[in-house]
Amino acid sequence: MDKLIIEGGRPLHGEVCISGAKNAALPIIAATLLTGGEHVLTNVPDLRDTRTMLSLLAEMGVRHRRDGSTLSIDSSDITEAEVSYDLVKTMRASVLVLGPLLARLGRAKVSLPGGCAIGARPINFHISGFQRLGVTCRLEHGYVEAFAAGRLQGNSVYFDIPSVTGTENILMAAVLAEGDTIIKNAAREPEVTNLVDTLTAMGASIEGRGTAELIVHGVDRLHPASVAIIADRIEAGTYLIAAAATGGEVVVSGCRPDHLPALLEKLAEVGVDIVTVDNHVTVRADPISRARLKGVDIKTMPYPGYPTDLQAQIMSLMCLCDGMSVIKETIFENRFMHVAELRRLGADIRIEGNTAAVRGLGPGGFNGARVMATDLRASSSLVIGGLAAAGRTEISRIYHLERGYENLVEKLCAVGARVWKETD
Repeated sequence: MDKLIIEGGRPLHGEVCISGAKNAALPIIAATLLTGGEHVLTNVPDLRDTRTMLSLLAEMGVRHRRDGSTLSIDSSDITEAEVSYDLVKTMRASVLVLGPLLARLGRAKVSLPGGCAIGARPINFHISGFQRLGVTCRLEHGYVEAFAAGRLQGNSVYFDIPSVTGTENILMAAVLAEGDTIIKNAAREPEVTNLVDTLTAMGASIEGRGTAELIVHGVDRLHPASVAIIADRIEAGTYLIAAAATGGEVVVSGCRPDHLPALLEKLAEVGVDIVTVDNHVTVRADPISRARLKGVDIKTMPYPGYPTDLQAQIMSLMCLCDGMSVIKETIFENRFMHVAELRRLGADIRIEGNTAAVRGLGPGGFNGARVMATDLRASSSLVIGGLAAAGRTEISRIYHLERGYENLVEKLCAVGARVWKETD
């Protein structure tokens, strides 16, 4: 198993080009199941998760080929409507094939995502939404088995809390339903909007793009389309925070600053210099200004609020600021798993329920240590901590990082970091 070695204490300087968004690519790849023909997707990141999704589609008879960041996907001959546990267990987003399979075939059988408990995790939003469209769902032996007698029927679907994958799944089911479907309290994340644009390019009729109420007018058929995956706002945010944490100056290019309103606001509040021009963001925290960075309070919220996927990363930065910071996690109940590992680097963090109180150590606060990645975003917080730390940091279980960050080592080395992989 590989581990990541970081010789920290080096400010990052240079330019990082952002890849396509994993969380936009996955539902759009799933959407190619809606109709036969060859779909062309550009700016698709080559990651463990995108490869898993393509393997999942291949299991159903879908063919694909990759040329750089361009994917050609042909779903003309779907031979199966069932997805096995062996693939689903590695990626919760695999549940996104339910919507398009139900819309096209009227049936689907998909293993429950690993660790999912109905009622306690967001999968129940998908099930109740499908039922509103006339789908019968059964949960047996760890599988969701869903089927409809005839064409899906448009209806109103309300989410108690905005669910990104729930919104995406119901969208894909509704585009071929009979009549209109109104999705209320829909997620507004840019990744959802990217899917709306994709479905529209395929011939769907959707109103309310980018709002909390989406109106889908069902159509009889769709056609393949050529679409581009948006830039990964979470990858962009990770590099921006890393530059601030190391006291460097980095240009993050190929991104969408308008997709990062809450993060850019918080970085400015911390005391980081930020300049945005078109699809570039420059962040600067030289050694003098870095010494003056101050802690701020963070509360994760659905978009356009502060993203939960950047909570762990900014916690690493808060450890290096002056003063106290309070970070409240409102999206996921178990997203402080990185705290124990940050403490191994010297962090002073106290947890109470869904709130973390961080006592800043100042710019010289972290010291290298051996740590273990527990999930994707927790992994990136440890990378940031290691980059800022004095001495050597070893991060094990880095397969988590490979799920969401394309060419991480190469990109970090290009801006002056001393980072490499070793086999443990």
